This record gives sequence, C-alpha cells and structure tokens, in this order.
Amino acid sequence: MTSPRVNVDGVDVSPDHFINGRRVASKHTFEDRSPLDWTWKLADVARGTSLEADLAVRAALTAFPPWAALGVDGRGVFLDRLANLIDDHIESIAHVECLDMAMLEDSLRLRVIARGARNFRAYAQLARDYEARRWSSNGTDNVVLRHSAGPTVVITPWNAPFMLSTWKCAPALAAGNTVILKPAEWSPLSCSLLMDLVDEAELPPGVFNVVQGFGEEVGAALVNDKRVRRISFTGSPETGRIIGEAAAKNLVPFTAELGGKGPFIVFADADLDAAAEKAAVMFDDAGQVCLAGTRLLVEESIFDAFVARLRVATSQHVLGDSRDASTTISPLIHPEHFSRVKGFVDRARAHGDTILFGGDEVSHQGLWFQPTVIEPLSNNSEVVQREIFGPVLTLQRFADEDNAVRLANSTPYGLSAVIYTSSHERAERVGQKVLAGTVWVNCFLVRDLTAPFGGIGISGIGREGGDYALDFYSDLTTLQIKEGTTHG
Repeated sequence: MTSPRVNVDGVDVSPDHFINGRRVASKHTFEDRSPLDWTWKLADVARGTSLEADLAVRAALTAFPPWAALGVDGRGVFLDRLANLIDDHIESIAHVECLDMAMLEDSLRLRVIARGARNFRAYAQLARDYEARRWSSNGTDNVVLRHSAGPTVVITPWNAPFMLSTWKCAPALAAGNTVILKPAEWSPLSCSLLMDLVDEAELPPGVFNVVQGFGEEVGAALVNDKRVRRISFTGSPETGRIIGEAAAKNLVPFTAELGGKGPFIVFADADLDAAAEKAAVMFDDAGQVCLAGTRLLVEESIFDAFVARLRVATSQHVLGDSRDASTTISPLIHPEHFSRVKGFVDRARAHGDTILFGGDEVSHQGLWFQPTVIEPLSNNSEVVQREIFGPVLTLQRFADEDNAVRLANSTPYGLSAVIYTSSHERAERVGQKVLAGTVWVNCFLVRDLTAPFGGIGISGIGREGGDYALDFYSDLTTLQIKEGTTHG
C-alpha cells in the first residue's frame, strides 16, 4: 500500500517510507509543517513503528551479501550515478528543504545540497583508492583488509538533513554496507526526495532504505535490533546516551556527533573587523549549527572595540522569509524549539546576565528570534555551559592566553573552536591546547572531506570523514602469512 504523492509548492514528494526498493505507507501519520508559516502543513508523513523497522532491517540484511560482493568498483558505479542525479535535482531538493526546515534557500541551492553529491563521489573514490597497510614483522608478511560490516542504521538531525544524511550514508554504502536511514521527524521531506533518486539510480532493492517517524518508536526499534551491525547518530547528548546503551547491549560499534558549544577566541592582535564579521556569521541559520562558535572570548584590551564592531556586523542581518535572497536569518524550526531558545534567554535575564543586544522574539512573525548577545555573570551561567542551538551568543573577557584556553576548555563540549590571531605561532600554540575535534584559525566551516570529524567530551564518540569513516563502517582483519610460504 502506498500513499498519494504530495505537492509541496510545486515539487512532488512521497510521504511514505522507502523499503526494499518501494514505497511503503503506515497505518498512522504525523504532520510536517513549515517553519516559514506554521499554519502551512506540508504533508502527512508515514509514522513508522517496529513493523517498518523490521521490514527495513530484513531488506537490508537480504541485500547486504550481493552489495558487499560488488566490490568498491561495482558499488562506485551506483554511487557516482546517484551523485549525478543529485546534481540534476539541486533546485527542487533545495526548495523543499527550505520549506521543511527553513535554511536559506540560496545557501541550500548554491552550497549545501551539492555537498551531498560530493559526499557520494568522494567516498566512492576513497574506497577505490584504499591502499591496504602492508609490512613485515616477526617473520610474517602482514596486510590489513577491510570487510563490509553489515546492515547500518543512520539517524540524522533536523538541521541540514539532506547533506548530513549523505555525509553518513555515503561512506557506509561505499564500504559495502546496506543502510536504514531514519531522518528527523521535523524535516523528513528532502530525504524522501533522495530516495526517489536512489530508485532512479537503480541501487539494488534493500541497499538504501528510509524509515520515517519518531525516535522513541521506530528509532528505538532500529537501534535495539540485534541484526544491525553499525549505528551512526547525530543529535543531542541525551539521545546519544540512550542509543549508545542500545549499541553497547548488542556490542554494535557506534559513532555519534552530539552537538557543541564552541569557543570563538579573539586575541588583541587579530583583524577585529574580520573577527566581528565572522562572529556575526554564527547567527546564520538562526544559530542552528552545531559547529558554531557560540562562546565569544575576547581579550580585555580590545573588548569594547570588538563589541562595537560586532554590533555593526549583527545589525546587517535581515530576518525574513528563507526563500528571499535578502534574508540572512531564518526562523527557528519548530514552536517547541523556539520555546526552548526563548527559555534560555528569559532565564539568563532573570539570573542577572546582561543582554547586550537582542533577546526578544520578533513580534507577530512566528518563529523568528532576534540575534542575541549575552554577557554572563559568570562562566557557570547556564547560557555558557549548555548548548542553546539558536541565535544566541555569549561574550566573555579574558586577560591572557592561559586564561583564554582555560575558558575555552571549561564546558563539557568539544566539537569545534574558532581562533582569531595574526600570529602563526599563537595559532599553533593555542590550537594545540583547545580541546575540540576541529579548530579553525581566521576562518570557519572550511571542510576537507578526508579530515577526521567528531567531538571531544560530550560532543561525541568516534570520528567521521575520509578513511576514518570507511574504517568505522568496516570490519578490519590483519592477515599474517609466514615468510617463505610458496605461491601456487
């Protein structure tokens, strides 16, 4: 049984799951609404249960041996074909994702969706280019072999859902695993469009599946299934702990990216105009970016000068419809999330933290919240220590380099950091001391797909990117052959 496709502002989208190469409806559905106008219902989406989870795992299990047997070259043909199809459909995918989660449409069209195609191409090629480690020791010749691991569950967040799904699923597929993707229930539609392209690319049935629904229902069934051999998750530390417990129970390797509270350190020798302009970029996508440097740490001698520049840079932002090219700040994704962000700011105000600017919702305009900067009473303030995931930055002073490093490392998070300084020596010195999976100096969001990506502390477990991801999605074997063993 399938449901009729839904017209989402000119783009036909299936509201159903995609299991074993076909669309599958559910007995129940859930509403998907647009953050641009919460009265606008985009679709009634199939709400998966343990039934659909079982169907998807069974399909992935059946499809796994022949998909793994294709080898890197055979799988690469399919993944390259899928990448080309993504390139052909950037406009429609970007439009639907803009309506579904409100990221700026120009950003999606010009940058983000194309990254999905690059993910598939890059990992297909990395898998082809793998050079097994070979060496001799203790009278043996040794080689490290990669074996495909098996059915893989990927659970992705509601921000940038298309790109983040491809970021995880591409290496899993390239490594020879079959995949069950569970997108976030707040923004599922672009992943449904991805499955149309999977079908058009003629990936074998069961190789790449999507099951929609709620984490506590279908998500829980998937991560607790003993037939699953890998789990990858991006989301909150709280949910990550629950999934990690399920993975540990079944001895399933698990990787997680669990959010951040990144420091943005500005030294007195920095280009203050560039630093302030980049700090204002942290408000992009309404601050719903895990990698954002949301804790501004500014050297005391240039504090006032930096704040003045930050005010000017922030004032250039335009809150509006994400389809409009003039808009720079989108609405928050959901009323529940809006209330969460507003709650942080309201409690900070009540606690005595100083709201330097912003701090309010935009009257009569739905889910938009002003870009906000807060100077906290202390480093223990809630707005400093907890991830807000909205257009809210904190601003603190530091006296010297050691003080800056102590403040940078003073939260339980460790996903990313940004440093502004004109000194290469300081960049290396401080960059080596800051506890973060990625540290950018005088730049932000510059990504190399071969570099390791992940978090320290409660920001995550494991690393994605390049061979790090392909190794995670593989079972590694060390083959040792005694020297002198004859051929034939």
